Amino acid sequence: MRKILAGLFLLGFFHNDALANTVVPNFTRGTITSETTSHTEIVETIKQIEYTTGTSYTVTGTNINIPGNPQPGANYTIVTPGAPFQFSETYLGPGVAKETWIERTTTTDSTTNSLSVFTQ
Repeated sequence: MRKILAGLFLLGFFHNDALANTVVPNFTRGTITSETTSHTEIVETIKQIEYTTGTSYTVTGTNINIPGNPQPGANYTIVTPGAPFQFSETYLGPGVAKETWIERTTTTDSTTNSLSVFTQ
């Protein structure tokens, strides 16, 4: 009998502790502010190399006798001796024709501010 009474007492004891009280907030209004900042840095390196696989030979000039099919090492002659002349000869063989290297850094800084207002 004692065990039953003790068990009922404990059951009642725990039962009373399990009851919850109502929570009533004690504020009527409020605000929350926040600020978020970020910093981003992007580093880029661009390397471009252009190659030629053939050859290119160009001859230009004024007061110069240039045959219809110019060849490297050909003998070009002045049309009017003693008169001014201009001569240009360009040969481009296979290999690297052009190199482009770009290095750049892009930096972005941002700040976001927010405000929340609440009332009861």
